[in-house]
Amino acid sequence: MMMVVDWTALLLGLAAGAVMGAVFFLGLALGMRLALRSRNTIGLLSLSAVLRIAALLLAGWLIVAHGGPWAFAGYGLAFLAARFIATTLARVDAPAEGAP
Repeated sequence: MMMVVDWTALLLGLAAGAVMGAVFFLGLALGMRLALRSRNTIGLLSLSAVLRIAALLLAGWLIVAHGGPWAFAGYGLAFLAARFIATTLARVDAPAEGAP
C-alpha cells in the first residue's frame, strides 16, 4: 500500500507556516522591545504571548480545516524552520558574554 501525498495541501501549509512563523517571532521581538521599555513588563509580555499564541493556533486550525493532515504537516515544519532561523539570528545578534 502506497501513501498518497497531497502536495498542494503540503505547500499551502508550508506557505502559511512560514508566514505565521515570521509573524510570531517578529511579534515576539516587538513585544520584548516594548516590554523592556515599559513599567508593566509582565503585562505586556503576557498580552504579547496570548495574542501570538492565539493567532498561531487560529491559523493552524484554519489550515487543518482547509487542507487536512498534509497542510498541518507543512504548517508545523515551516514554523519549526522559522523558529530555527529566528533563534539563529538572535544568537548572531546577541552581544558577546562579558561585553560592555
